[in-house]
Amino acid sequence: KIVELLSPARDFTSLAAAVNSGADSIYVGVKGYNMRANAANFTVDELGEVVKRCHDSDVKLYVCTNTVMTDSQIDDLKRLMPRLHSQEVDAVIVSDLGACKVASENDVDVHMSVQANLSNVEALKVLESLGVKRAILSRELSLAEIKKIAQKTSLEIETFIHGAMCMAVSGRCFLSSYLYNKSANCGECLQPCRKEWRILSNDGNELILGPEGSPGDLRTENLDQQKTHIFSPRDLCTVEHVPKLVEAGIDAFKIEGRARPADYVATVTSVYREAIDSYLSGSWEIHKKDKLQRWLSELQKVFNRGFDTGFYFRTPHRTSSYNKSTHIKKDVGEVVNYYKKVSAAEVRLWNDLEVGDEVMIQGPTTGSVIQKVKSMQINGENIEKAFKGQNVGIAVKGKVRPHDAVYKRVRKVKKVQ
Repeated sequence: KIVELLSPARDFTSLAAAVNSGADSIYVGVKGYNMRANAANFTVDELGEVVKRCHDSDVKLYVCTNTVMTDSQIDDLKRLMPRLHSQEVDAVIVSDLGACKVASENDVDVHMSVQANLSNVEALKVLESLGVKRAILSRELSLAEIKKIAQKTSLEIETFIHGAMCMAVSGRCFLSSYLYNKSANCGECLQPCRKEWRILSNDGNELILGPEGSPGDLRTENLDQQKTHIFSPRDLCTVEHVPKLVEAGIDAFKIEGRARPADYVATVTSVYREAIDSYLSGSWEIHKKDKLQRWLSELQKVFNRGFDTGFYFRTPHRTSSYNKSTHIKKDVGEVVNYYKKVSAAEVRLWNDLEVGDEVMIQGPTTGSVIQKVKSMQINGENIEKAFKGQNVGIAVKGKVRPHDAVYKRVRKVKKVQ
């Protein structure tokens, strides 16, 4: 079974990172119509170029129009949809039945969003009668439940396989709206769930959790020490379970992260691309332990809140502090020139760089090239270390371009408690 790997993109740099890292399809937001209003989004005028870049690489493009919609917003969508059709967008992701109708009337394929909380076969039968092509199933379903649904529908089945998880059922949350008048259901969530909380009831009872959300008593005189991340689940990570997900009949594996930068997109996409290919080629069991360790190590380098398997195998119960990535990225320079014949880049440094450092070179066309520095030269002579203010030649594994940003991955220093 061929599985589609679907990656997010918030800008042209992330788009190139997804394409170059092996995504089969990419989903993007359009300003004013999607669930990431606070993240960078593409304008309608930019979509033609986005479609061209995707289709030139045989990659599909899906556009998110999945907010809760009023009549005035539906009227706006009626003006937008013909443009999406003329630009040859491959599908729109919607959660509103009115939006579904508008898309169908304009001959644009419809993928029904996870916001619709699709959890049963009967719901999918209704969607099929409306012309929907794909159902993005509720995050709250187990893998066994997903497998049963996949066996009983002709719709394509898509599920999330990596990234942030919401504390609310299929993202239907009112906490941000209540506290800040910013509706999560209209793409404006400010994520108050990620803060530390101390839970008190009207009768004076207090809910206190132990470390990592386990039951326990943390009562102290210091109220700050009684706060927990009770509302903040760990991130979804299923790379160890790719074979089970494929065998369950899932058609598209979706990576969450339209608010994430290009290096996140490149790292997560490339890891899952390799994992999927490893299974489909029949080589999953060859050096399996080493591969899984390497994949998890790579995923831990970029932003994460710790990992969980979501609802696939049980109810998630572990909570997390804000960011548990093992590395941070440090801005070290900018590409000045690229020399194709020798596959090398001249980089102007504003921080030191050494052979053996892991760097990320990022730009709107380049995407995110991630590699170790294997050799460096200044004036034709090999060096082991270059310093702030110098221009240095670096061997690169892919084409980069002038003005691309250069970052160095640096392992976090653990704080002494």
